[in-house]
Amino acid sequence: MKFCSLFILLFVIIAVGELKAQESSVPVKFPVKGKNDTIRVASTNEDGEMIPWIPLNEVVIYGARIFKTPADRAAFNRLRYNVLKVMPYALFAKRRYEQLERDLAVTTDRKEHKKLVKACDAEIKKMFNTEIKELTITQGQILTKLIDREVGRTTYEIVKETQGGVKAFIYQSVARVVGHNLKSTYNAEEERDIESIIQSSGFYHQ
Repeated sequence: MKFCSLFILLFVIIAVGELKAQESSVPVKFPVKGKNDTIRVASTNEDGEMIPWIPLNEVVIYGARIFKTPADRAAFNRLRYNVLKVMPYALFAKRRYEQLERDLAVTTDRKEHKKLVKACDAEIKKMFNTEIKELTITQGQILTKLIDREVGRTTYEIVKETQGGVKAFIYQSVARVVGHNLKSTYNAEEERDIESIIQSSGFYHQ
């Protein structure tokens, strides 16, 4: 009986060994790599060792705003609404005047200069007549500051450059009557709430 058990055990060991030998003799086929299987990355030589690295987009983390009272929260929400309402107009003014400056830089003809300035002024006026004139006084005040933030010049300076000093004075006089000031400038330190709203708004990540 013992001899029979040993014989069976020996048979099993031999059979398993032959099976493994057969498996090892079968060539392993690896899938053919294509161009999409290769990831190219930048690398830096650090003391003779190539270290691969991948640049990542900046991630900005903002802390949760804590308000002392419900009234403070409501005031901030109103400010956020007003900033998000007028920010697209400030960005439009920035893009339009940057385009104007590029166009003026490539032409020396005085008539062409006037034509370009007039076209730019017409677009800005159209925006004012169709949308901006519906803004509240508070929204208008914020807009004049944001234009200075985006363009680097006050609304008064822009009007003076494109329309002349007389019209800039007239526009400023009218603006002052309704509570606006075309000479308003933007200070990020003084306007920390507005700045935080802009930075977290996503306007610069589109």
